[in-house]
Amino acid sequence: MSVRYRMFDLDSGEITEGRLSRALLVLAAPLVAQNLVQVANSAADVFWLGRLGDGAVGAVGLNQPIMALVMVPLMAAMVGTQVLVSQRIGGDDDAGARKAVFHGVCLALVSGAVIALLVAPNADVIVRFLGAGPGVAPEAAAYLSAYMLLFPFTSVSDTVEMGFVGAGDSKTAMYLNFLAIAGNLVLDPLLIFGVWIFPEYGVAGAALATVLGYTMSMVLGLYWLTGDHGSISLSLADAGFDLDEFREMVDIGLPSGGQRLAAQSVRLVVVAIVTVVGGAAGLAAYTVGARIATIAFVPAQGLQQAGQSVVGQNLGADRPDRARRATWLGVGIAAGALAVIGAVQLLIPELLTGVFVPGISEQGRALSIQYLEILAYGYWAIGATYMLLAGLNGARRTKTSLIVDLVKYWGIRLPIAVLALPAGLGVGALGLSVAPGLGWGMEAIFWAVTGSNVAAALGLAVYFKYATGEGMMRRAANVAAAD
Repeated sequence: MSVRYRMFDLDSGEITEGRLSRALLVLAAPLVAQNLVQVANSAADVFWLGRLGDGAVGAVGLNQPIMALVMVPLMAAMVGTQVLVSQRIGGDDDAGARKAVFHGVCLALVSGAVIALLVAPNADVIVRFLGAGPGVAPEAAAYLSAYMLLFPFTSVSDTVEMGFVGAGDSKTAMYLNFLAIAGNLVLDPLLIFGVWIFPEYGVAGAALATVLGYTMSMVLGLYWLTGDHGSISLSLADAGFDLDEFREMVDIGLPSGGQRLAAQSVRLVVVAIVTVVGGAAGLAAYTVGARIATIAFVPAQGLQQAGQSVVGQNLGADRPDRARRATWLGVGIAAGALAVIGAVQLLIPELLTGVFVPGISEQGRALSIQYLEILAYGYWAIGATYMLLAGLNGARRTKTSLIVDLVKYWGIRLPIAVLALPAGLGVGALGLSVAPGLGWGMEAIFWAVTGSNVAAALGLAVYFKYATGEGMMRRAANVAAAD
C-alpha cells in the first residue's frame, strides 16, 4: 500500500520502511501543531474568565479533572480505534481499518450519550462532593451542565480524529482540531460576556463555546469520512455491527480508560486537597499551572499519538525491531524538546501568569508563579513518559500502561500531596478518606506533581528496556499478524 499525503509528503511506506526519524516527525508535526493550538484554546477560557475573578477561574479548574474523568469510558473507542486502524493499515487490511473506524464512532456516540445523561442532572452534587465552596460551586456546576449538552458529539469528534491518525493521516486530524479550536476561540467572549446578539452565560458560556466547536469538527469529520477525502473513506458496505469487533476494541482501549481513571481520580482528590489548603487562590493557581502546563503536555500527547501509529504500523508489517527503535527515538526527541520548553518557563513565570490571568489576586499570583517554576523541572519527564507509553500502547500493552499510572498517581503523587494538609485534618473525595497531613502547604502539592512525573519516566524507561529485551515487540507483531 502506498498512499501519498500531499501537504507533508509522507508516503505510508516510509512508516514501515523509510527513515524512522522522518516518519515520526512528519506524522507528529500536524499533531503537535494542533495540540500547541490547544494551548491557546485552554488558555482562552482562563484568559476571559480571569476577568470575572478567582471564583470563575477556580470553577474551570475544578472541572478539569472531572472532564478528564468522564472521558475514561471513551478511551476504549479512541485508543482501540487508533491501534486497530494502525495495525491493519500496516498489514494492508484496508477493509479491517474501515470496520474499526465505524465501530469506534458508534461506540463513542453511545458512550458519550450515556455519560451525559448521568452527569448533567447531577452536576451540582458532583462539584459539591469535591469540596467546592459557595464561591465556586454554582459556577462550576453551571460549566459542567453546559458542557454535557453536546458531550456525545465531542466524543465522536475525538474518535474520528484517532481513526485518521491511526491511518497515518495526521494532517486531516489537525484540520478537524483546528476547526474545533477556532470555534471555541470565536465563541468564548461572545457567550461569556453576551456580545452582540449572544446571551451572557458567564462560566457556562465557556463550556458551550468548547462543545460547539467540537460539534462543528464532528460534522466536518463525518463528511470527510464518508466522502473521498483520502486515507479512509467509509461507505454503506462498511456499516454493520460485529460484537467481536467491539470486544477487541474494548479489550485494547479499556485499560487506557483505567489508566486515565487512575490519574484523574487522584487529580480529583488533589483538587479537593487544594480547596482545603489554598482556598480560591490556591485553586486558581493550580488551574493556571495546569493550563500553562499544556505547553508541555499537548506536544507530548501529539508525539505519543504519532508514536502509537508508527509502532502499530510497523508491528502490523512484522517489523518489531523498527517499532522498538521508533519508541526510543521518540523518547529522545520528546524529552529534549520539552526540556527546552521547561527552561524557557523557568525564566518567565511572572510574565506567563500576568498574561494569562491579569485579574488574579496577589496570593493567587504568587502561588501560580511558584507552581510554574516547580512544574518546569519535570517537563522532560512528561515527554519521555508519553513516548514510552506510546510504545506499550502500540504493542497492545495497554494494561501495562495502566499499572504505570496506578503507581505514579496512587503510589507517589497522592501520598506526597497529602503532606500539604494541616496536621490533624483529612479530606474526602470520590468516597475516599485521605489521612491527615503535616501542614506543608501548597508547595507539597506542587512538588507531588513534578516528583511523580520524574519517577514515572525513570521507572518506565528501565521497565521498557527490560521488556523489549525479552521480545515484547516480537510477540506483539505475532498477535497483529494473527488478527
